[in-house]
Amino acid sequence: MLTTTRLDRDDAAVLVDGAREKSVEMGIPMSIAVTDPAGHLILFEQMDGAKVSSIQTAIDKAWTGATARKGTHVYNQLCVPGEPTFGIHNTNSGRFSIIGGGLPVEVDGEVVGGIGISSGTAIQDLEVAEAAVEHFLKVQANQH
Repeated sequence: MLTTTRLDRDDAAVLVDGAREKSVEMGIPMSIAVTDPAGHLILFEQMDGAKVSSIQTAIDKAWTGATARKGTHVYNQLCVPGEPTFGIHNTNSGRFSIIGGGLPVEVDGEVVGGIGISSGTAIQDLEVAEAAVEHFLKVQANQH
């Protein structure tokens, strides 16, 4: 039998807070999604002014980060003709995202969820996702 550790709603709220803070600092309203390690949505927030088209993209980025256990930007670099992972973005009914802005969330080396950010450029989305994870890890460290 396996025992898994996963984010709870309070943890997800900490990630969303970190993402929102960075988004406001950058002046880019974002869609923010947080999933458990199996990719199931825990919490979603669309900031006022975020692109409507970014809703599903953020959710898919979080799903990919959690289930593939790597940042979506990593797969973007690997999903090119001639590479073994070319075409991976067409798997899982098209949910597999290769657009930067999705990350796994890890605690003590274990993936406990994923975060997906969308509405800026892929680089901006990744910057916000990284800030959210950094914020989460700081809060975690302060609680222990």
